[in-house]
Amino acid sequence: MGSLTIPLSDDLWLALGRSPGELQQELRFLLALKLFELQRLTAGKAAEIAGLGKLAFLDQAAKIGVASIDLDAAQLDDELRDD
Repeated sequence: MGSLTIPLSDDLWLALGRSPGELQQELRFLLALKLFELQRLTAGKAAEIAGLGKLAFLDQAAKIGVASIDLDAAQLDDELRDD
């Protein structure tokens, strides 16, 4: 598996009130969340990148306002139609 290294100044941990490990986890989650929101990753793959289970990932996403289902009006009508 590949990795990504992002240089961060030491004072960033203090400014954000996070330990280096906490900030690393938060950044992994936010990266995965944004890629999921842009529909470039499935929820399962995003959860894997974030280091979470799928349901935990979707729960955290919902808590900050990212919908786990993004259907337009026609798709929603199709899903709700009682055939």
